[in-house]
Amino acid sequence: MKIYWLCAIAAAISFILGVILYKIFIPMLRKVKLGQKILEIGPSWHKSKEGTPNLGGLIFIFAFAVALIVAMLIFKFNFGEYVEYERSFKATLIFVLFALSQGIIGFVDDYVKLFKKRNKGLSSTQKLILQTLTTAGYLFANTYFLEADTAIDTPWGELELGIFYYIVMLLAIVYIVNCANLTDGIDGLAGSVAFIICTMLLIFAMKLSTNIGIPTDYLELLCVYEHYAFAISSLLGALLAFLVFNFHPAKIFMGDTGSLFLGGFIVGAIMFTDNEFLLLPIACIWILEGLSVVLQVFSFKVFGKRIFKMSPIHHHFEKCGWGEVKIVLVFSLVTVAFSTLTYYLLNL
Repeated sequence: MKIYWLCAIAAAISFILGVILYKIFIPMLRKVKLGQKILEIGPSWHKSKEGTPNLGGLIFIFAFAVALIVAMLIFKFNFGEYVEYERSFKATLIFVLFALSQGIIGFVDDYVKLFKKRNKGLSSTQKLILQTLTTAGYLFANTYFLEADTAIDTPWGELELGIFYYIVMLLAIVYIVNCANLTDGIDGLAGSVAFIICTMLLIFAMKLSTNIGIPTDYLELLCVYEHYAFAISSLLGALLAFLVFNFHPAKIFMGDTGSLFLGGFIVGAIMFTDNEFLLLPIACIWILEGLSVVLQVFSFKVFGKRIFKMSPIHHHFEKCGWGEVKIVLVFSLVTVAFSTLTYYLLNL
């Protein structure tokens, strides 16, 4: 069975399962009033969205997990005899567990908001401590179990950072994952950006993977990339199901559960290819969103003036008169452009 068919099966399973679950749970969440609370510090024009069901991220994570397990089992029973299956499974498990760890942090935050009625959820300090610990664990696992090195490949050559690699990557990963969370501010934005990035990553994985029937020395490497492709395909199907119900006007939000999971997943997906430098172009929208908040806070505290009408920057464009659909379209096109650049850099 070709990898293309298994990827299609994984995407189809997660999409169909996701649509079914959203159809079932959206009315249930409305009935029990587990909806989004719009804070006073948030955009006043979003008040009409108050009460929209949350926890949509939990549903697409579940659909993703089911589809990935099915695809991996099919692959094992068909091709497991040709490869050192334990090694490829371990690599995939580390990558996915990191994404899930971020999703769990997001779920705890959503739980506190929805069930404990504390609108701000976990404090910034609590989140940062949990994210720092899980990210440190992820970097340790990459080094200990997968023997990852401390060099970063750039278009201009290899940059060996030694011990500083762990400090730089820990800060970068925590920052980018939180930037993904900031992007989840208008209908369809976070899901659309993540969907485009994952599509590019799947194309890259397809290029690296071929059918079984090649020299034995390459089988294990290809098996690792095929599991990588299954993971991305499973998420693509689940995300598409979510976007069906999240495009403006949204019937459900992903919550921190979904946005932190997506941040962790895409960071892990890029690091899986040993191309950490490419986090900069591929996560450009996320980085821009986070940078807009940092600049806004810095400018106001130091100079008493705001650079943007509101931050993160997607709210600035809303205040400039842009509709939510237009913002999602423009930000998606920017993501397409930088994803294309990333694919070009991956092929250098």
